[in-house]
Amino acid sequence: MAAIFAFTAAILLVPFSKASASINYGDEVAATAQIYNGAKFKMGGTTPKGFDASGFTKYVYKDAATKMTIPRTSADQYKIGKSVKLKDLQQGDLVFYATGEKKGKVSFVAIYIGNGKFIGSTSKGVKIVKMSDKYWKDRYVGAKHIIK
Repeated sequence: MAAIFAFTAAILLVPFSKASASINYGDEVAATAQIYNGAKFKMGGTTPKGFDASGFTKYVYKDAATKMTIPRTSADQYKIGKSVKLKDLQQGDLVFYATGEKKGKVSFVAIYIGNGKFIGSTSKGVKIVKMSDKYWKDRYVGAKHIIK
Protein backbone atom coordinates (compact mmCIF):
# COMPACT_ATOMS: atom_id res chain seq x y z
CA MET A 1 0.00 0.00 0.00
CA ALA A 2 2.84 2.38 0.85
CA ALA A 3 4.43 1.68 -2.55
CA ILE A 4 1.22 2.63 -4.38
CA PHE A 5 0.94 5.83 -2.32
CA ALA A 6 4.58 6.75 -3.05
CA PHE A 7 4.15 6.06 -6.77
CA THR A 8 0.95 8.15 -6.99
CA ALA A 9 2.55 11.01 -5.05
CA ALA A 10 5.61 10.94 -7.33
CA ILE A 11 3.45 11.15 -10.43
CA LEU A 12 1.38 14.02 -9.05
CA LEU A 13 4.32 16.00 -7.71
CA VAL A 14 6.77 15.65 -10.61
CA PRO A 15 6.27 18.46 -13.10
CA PHE A 16 5.87 17.40 -16.70
CA SER A 17 7.61 19.46 -19.30
CA LYS A 18 6.25 19.93 -22.75
CA ALA A 19 8.39 18.33 -25.37
CA SER A 20 9.28 20.69 -28.11
CA ALA A 21 10.86 19.87 -31.39
CA SER A 22 12.21 22.35 -33.82
CA ILE A 23 13.62 21.64 -37.22
CA ASN A 24 17.21 22.51 -37.96
CA TYR A 25 16.64 23.44 -41.58
CA GLY A 26 20.30 23.22 -42.53
CA ASP A 27 20.58 19.66 -41.24
CA GLU A 28 17.31 18.79 -42.96
CA VAL A 29 18.48 20.24 -46.29
CA ALA A 30 21.72 18.22 -46.03
CA ALA A 31 19.75 15.05 -45.22
CA THR A 32 17.33 15.64 -48.09
CA ALA A 33 20.21 16.19 -50.51
CA GLN A 34 21.74 12.85 -49.55
CA ILE A 35 18.55 11.03 -50.57
CA TYR A 36 19.52 11.82 -54.17
CA ASN A 37 23.11 10.57 -53.88
CA GLY A 38 23.79 8.62 -57.05
CA ALA A 39 21.23 10.43 -59.23
CA LYS A 40 22.39 10.94 -62.80
CA PHE A 41 23.88 14.13 -64.21
CA LYS A 42 21.93 15.82 -66.98
CA MET A 43 22.85 19.21 -68.43
CA GLY A 44 19.89 21.48 -67.69
CA GLY A 45 18.37 18.79 -65.44
CA THR A 46 16.14 19.85 -62.55
CA THR A 47 14.55 16.57 -61.41
CA PRO A 48 15.69 13.25 -59.92
CA LYS A 49 15.70 11.85 -63.48
CA GLY A 50 18.85 13.97 -63.96
CA PHE A 51 20.33 17.09 -62.35
CA ASP A 52 22.86 19.69 -63.26
CA ALA A 53 24.57 21.45 -60.33
CA SER A 54 22.18 24.34 -59.78
CA GLY A 55 19.16 22.27 -60.78
CA PHE A 56 20.08 19.95 -57.91
CA THR A 57 20.41 22.68 -55.28
CA LYS A 58 17.20 24.38 -56.46
CA TYR A 59 15.32 21.07 -56.31
CA VAL A 60 16.62 20.11 -52.86
CA TYR A 61 15.80 23.46 -51.28
CA LYS A 62 12.23 23.25 -52.64
CA ASP A 63 11.84 19.56 -51.69
CA ALA A 64 13.25 19.97 -48.15
CA ALA A 65 11.30 21.36 -45.20
CA THR A 66 12.52 24.85 -46.13
CA LYS A 67 10.25 24.80 -49.20
CA MET A 68 12.46 27.62 -50.48
CA THR A 69 12.45 28.71 -54.09
CA ILE A 70 15.95 29.79 -55.04
CA PRO A 71 17.28 31.08 -58.39
CA ARG A 72 17.98 28.62 -61.18
CA THR A 73 21.65 29.20 -61.98
CA SER A 74 24.70 28.86 -59.76
CA ALA A 75 25.73 32.45 -60.54
CA ASP A 76 22.30 33.73 -59.48
CA GLN A 77 22.30 31.53 -56.37
CA TYR A 78 25.64 33.12 -55.45
CA LYS A 79 23.94 36.53 -55.40
CA ILE A 80 21.57 35.60 -52.55
CA GLY A 81 22.11 34.91 -48.86
CA LYS A 82 24.86 35.87 -46.46
CA SER A 83 28.53 35.12 -47.14
CA VAL A 84 30.04 32.52 -44.82
CA LYS A 85 33.71 31.89 -44.09
CA LEU A 86 34.98 28.39 -44.78
CA LYS A 87 35.59 27.78 -41.07
CA ASP A 88 31.98 28.79 -40.24
CA LEU A 89 30.16 26.55 -42.71
CA GLN A 90 27.00 24.86 -41.46
CA GLN A 91 25.09 21.97 -42.95
CA GLY A 92 22.80 23.19 -45.71
CA ASP A 93 24.98 26.13 -46.74
CA LEU A 94 25.66 26.51 -50.43
CA VAL A 95 29.28 26.23 -51.57
CA PHE A 96 30.39 27.76 -54.86
CA TYR A 97 33.16 26.94 -57.30
CA ALA A 98 34.64 28.28 -60.53
CA THR A 99 34.82 25.15 -62.68
CA GLY A 100 34.52 26.87 -66.06
CA GLU A 101 37.11 28.58 -68.19
CA LYS A 102 36.72 32.00 -66.53
CA LYS A 103 38.79 31.98 -63.35
CA GLY A 104 36.84 33.18 -60.32
CA LYS A 105 33.44 33.10 -62.08
CA VAL A 106 30.91 30.91 -60.28
CA SER A 107 29.87 27.97 -62.41
CA PHE A 108 29.14 25.21 -59.87
CA VAL A 109 27.17 25.03 -56.62
CA ALA A 110 26.67 22.27 -54.07
CA ILE A 111 25.31 21.75 -50.55
CA TYR A 112 27.62 21.55 -47.55
CA ILE A 113 26.87 18.43 -45.46
CA GLY A 114 29.46 18.79 -42.71
CA ASN A 115 32.92 17.38 -41.98
CA GLY A 116 34.49 19.24 -44.89
CA LYS A 117 32.23 17.60 -47.49
CA PHE A 118 29.58 18.69 -49.94
CA ILE A 119 27.01 16.90 -52.06
CA GLY A 120 26.42 18.10 -55.57
CA SER A 121 25.63 17.08 -59.10
CA THR A 122 29.00 16.71 -60.77
CA SER A 123 29.59 15.48 -64.31
CA LYS A 124 29.60 11.99 -62.74
CA GLY A 125 26.20 12.49 -61.09
CA VAL A 126 25.18 13.45 -57.58
CA LYS A 127 27.91 12.49 -55.17
CA ILE A 128 29.59 13.41 -51.91
CA VAL A 129 32.95 15.13 -52.30
CA LYS A 130 35.72 16.22 -49.94
CA MET A 131 36.20 19.97 -50.25
CA SER A 132 39.90 19.43 -49.54
CA ASP A 133 40.39 17.46 -52.78
CA LYS A 134 42.86 19.47 -54.87
CA TYR A 135 40.46 20.01 -57.78
CA TRP A 136 37.77 21.52 -55.56
CA LYS A 137 40.10 23.35 -53.19
CA ASP A 138 41.74 25.16 -56.13
CA ARG A 139 38.37 26.28 -57.53
CA TYR A 140 36.57 27.35 -54.34
CA VAL A 141 34.94 30.79 -54.63
CA GLY A 142 32.89 31.08 -51.45
CA ALA A 143 29.82 29.98 -49.53
CA LYS A 144 26.42 31.40 -48.65
CA HIS A 145 24.00 30.84 -45.82
CA ILE A 146 20.55 31.23 -47.38
CA ILE A 147 18.30 29.69 -44.75
CA LYS A 148 16.62 32.34 -42.62
